[in-house]
Amino acid sequence: MSQHRSLRTSGTTGAKRNVLKRFERVELLKRRGQWKAGDRVTGLRKTKPEA
Repeated sequence: MSQHRSLRTSGTTGAKRNVLKRFERVELLKRRGQWKAGDRVTGLRKTKPEA
């Protein structure tokens, strides 16, 4: 049985995501200097992905 073409993910790999995973948000905050060692990973501030 073949997969329906709307379920294939081959064309979406290069799309810009507007939601970051938690570890990506922490890395971004570290690069911006807004993260200190020992800070909690819950309740992170809102971040926008870099362009």
